[in-house]
Amino acid sequence: MAYKAEYIWIDGTEPTAKLRSKTKIIADGAEPGVWGFDGSSTNQAEGHSSDRVLQPVASYPDPIRGGASLLVLCEVLNIDGTPHESNTRALLRPVAERFAAQQPLFGIEQEYTFFQGTRPLGFPDGGYPAPQGSYYCGVGADEIHGRAVVEKHLDNCLAAGLSISGINAEVMPGQWEFQVGPLSPLEVADQLWIARWLLYRTAEDFGISATLDPKPAKGDWNGAGAHTNFSTQAMRTGYAAIIEACESLGRDDKPLEHIRSYGAGVEARLTGAHETAPWSQYSYGVSDRGASVRIPWQVEVEQKGYIEDRRPNANVDPYTVTRLMVDTCCTALEKADLV
Repeated sequence: MAYKAEYIWIDGTEPTAKLRSKTKIIADGAEPGVWGFDGSSTNQAEGHSSDRVLQPVASYPDPIRGGASLLVLCEVLNIDGTPHESNTRALLRPVAERFAAQQPLFGIEQEYTFFQGTRPLGFPDGGYPAPQGSYYCGVGADEIHGRAVVEKHLDNCLAAGLSISGINAEVMPGQWEFQVGPLSPLEVADQLWIARWLLYRTAEDFGISATLDPKPAKGDWNGAGAHTNFSTQAMRTGYAAIIEACESLGRDDKPLEHIRSYGAGVEARLTGAHETAPWSQYSYGVSDRGASVRIPWQVEVEQKGYIEDRRPNANVDPYTVTRLMVDTCCTALEKADLV
């Protein structure tokens, strides 16, 4: 019997790319193959030469359609087989391969905000809810909004075989988080994109939208980030590698290089308030959520573990943040003979 394959790809919208998808019916026993699409409708081509290619790179059971249906993640190629300029996965791949021997692992904390119409879910019409403080990991209908969607999204991610490690309500009403990993660079980025697609698709059935806007509500409200936890084998076994990784992220032009690629609107979120460091200043510290990079307290105690880069926005491209962190930290560890 034929089955449905939902081909999913990242488009060329700037400054923040969007997810696109369409369905292909595939014969029983056949694998999802190369397909095409109109790149002029996704900011990836001009009308006079609009064909672009979808190259499957990973597939997952489709928890929404069920049965033999699949979610098929694709890279976008030009018709000559070269990666399209919007294809950031193709940029990560050689970096991940080069430093594979260091066994880099990532866990990414994806924050997001539900909207009903033009207001965050839980914000009353024409006004504001009580100030933040009681919503984080809260319980009760007066503090929590959207839990039914969150639980369904979690079930869908697990049914798709994604490595979701947890969920929690965040600091602002209607704001939530899920965590993906620990996984290798390509795996964590692939799975985060699929988890995002499932978030949008799941919320769609509830008549609710989800946004990765880094500052969805102006004023005295926390923004939305994608805190990125990172380690290598050397970091998981020794503290000197932890310090070297933190130092490497602050050397030369690395802070600005990373910030520029950590998501559109990063300056609006990284103000020095609301558990952030100023975007223009790099810092790291133990148990410090006001630093650019946090060393968890237990890492200092155990003298091994991982670091948390708190700068990436919720709307960051996971292929980009993992590429930058692997390239910067693993190069430094290699030069310092800490591999």
